[in-house]
Amino acid sequence: MKKGVIALCASLLLGACASAPLAPLPARDQIRDFALEARFALRVTQAGQKTENAGGRLSWEHKNGNNHLLIANPLGFALAEIDTTPELSRLQTADGKTRTSPDAEALIEEVTGQRLPIIRLPGWLLGQNPGPDTRLDPNGRPSQRHEAGWTIDYTYADDHPDALPERLTLNRDGEIELRLRIEEWKVHP
Repeated sequence: MKKGVIALCASLLLGACASAPLAPLPARDQIRDFALEARFALRVTQAGQKTENAGGRLSWEHKNGNNHLLIANPLGFALAEIDTTPELSRLQTADGKTRTSPDAEALIEEVTGQRLPIIRLPGWLLGQNPGPDTRLDPNGRPSQRHEAGWTIDYTYADDHPDALPERLTLNRDGEIELRLRIEEWKVHP
């Protein structure tokens, strides 16, 4: 009887481990909303100054044109929250200070000293609307794009034409390099 129970438990466990068929990925240009979990590494090199490095975790929700970002240290402790809408952007730091501005990129520059492409990032993350300075891989996906002074390099986990990037490296003139390793995507057309 013991063997029968063990066999039943084993078959139930193996059945539970079997993956359900994956839902088809929506076409890249049809994705409107997304959420992602990622790790990041940021390197800033300014002339005459020591190179600064930072890293941690990033949770990002992009919904109806609005963004909510939670930036945390490698252990998961929140460092900052950023909310952007077309009308107003708000940044709250871990020490409880809040700043607002109608311009998200100006707000980030005020706090960090660097103008980061917060408004362009959703499209860049998804690889949407590749411009004339975009190279495509053999599967028709962006592999590298040049836009607004930035170079964005893409790496994918598989060969599916609509696969979303697993890694991105954003670089501006060797001054700023932001590397993202995306651990989870949730997309909604």
